[in-house]
Formats: sequence, C-alpha cells, structure tokens
Amino acid sequence: MSRVEAIISDFGGVLTSPMLESFAGVMHSSGISLEAVGKAMATIAERQGSNPLFELETGRLTEAAFMGALADQLSAEGGTAVELDGFGERYFQELKPNERMIEYMRELRGRGYRLAICTNNVKEWEERWRSMLPVEEIFDVVVDSAFVGSRKPEPRIYEITLERLGASPGASVFVDDVEVNCEGARGLGITAVRFRSTEQAIEDIEAALGET
Repeated sequence: MSRVEAIISDFGGVLTSPMLESFAGVMHSSGISLEAVGKAMATIAERQGSNPLFELETGRLTEAAFMGALADQLSAEGGTAVELDGFGERYFQELKPNERMIEYMRELRGRGYRLAICTNNVKEWEERWRSMLPVEEIFDVVVDSAFVGSRKPEPRIYEITLERLGASPGASVFVDDVEVNCEGARGLGITAVRFRSTEQAIEDIEAALGET
C-alpha cells in the first residue's frame, strides 16, 4: 500500500451518534415500530421495482414524496392514519455530533492528511447535517449521494471522492459504520475501517496510517 495521504469519513454514525438510534427514537415517539417501517419499505420497493430509500439518497425521489409514500403504506398496513410531516426536523433533534471523532478529524488535517466526507444522504437535509460540524474548516471534499446520483456501496461514489481528493485508492483510508460500505471501498483497493466505537475506530485508523 502507498503511504496514506487521504482519509474519507462517513457522516452519520461516525461523525454523529448512531443513526439507527435516532431513527428508532423518532419512530417510537410516533408509535411506529422499526419492523413496520421495514415491511412498508419492502412493499413499496416491490410495487415500484426499486428501493425508495435508494431513490431518495440518490436525489431521484424528493423527501416529501418518500415520506408521503411511506406514511400511506404504514397507514394502509396499520389501519390507522400515519403522519410523517416534520420527520427530518425531529430526526436531527435526536442525532448528536460525535465530538471526539470530529476533533480527531481536525487533528488528522493538522497532520497533513487530506480529508473527505462521503455520505449517503438526503438532498433536503444538506443544511441540517452540515450545521452539525465545521465542514469547511476540516474537510477538503464533501461527496453527498443525493447530489452525485450514486450511493455507497456503488463504486462510482468512491471514485468521485478519490477524484475530487486527488488521491489513489492505495493511499486512502475509508471509515464507515456499515460493513457493506466498507466492502465497497475495499473492492476498489481502499483500506477500510469499520466504525464500531470511537476509540476502536481511532486505533484502527492509526494502525492503517502506519506512522513511525
């Protein structure tokens, strides 16, 4: 492997508290189980021939259309009206910055590494998520799936990130809390660190950097 020059970080679940916890918190407050959401999403995907979450995260489906379809399906399956208006606002109230990981990224920049965020996200949420951390201060590049039309673990989103960083796969380290996204990066020759906890991730990144 070449000397590492760039670190690519996921946003949600790495630079923030776990996303599933925030999602579950919002659903619980609405009286909706994660199982019910999963079933509704599967039904919509089968009916439309594509996963609505994937469509949302690649900018081909608006937040309003996604939430409307999901609310309608949940209402039909549960036999009672479900409203998901304001979901994004409530979701970001639950999501918290991972201050230690953000500070570590700042330290890495100070050590001369080029930094990028590569995130599967929602176009309408850009202002909300960017306001949670000093993006411009720390990161050289931001690649948001909703704006580039490709999402992890598709190869193209990693390629775009590397192109914008001016870094080769062998000189880059990628960190994400989802294993399939890590596998996607490894498939292109990028060293990937699966985030399970902040201290574990920092330790694994440092090992990948191999500084002496």
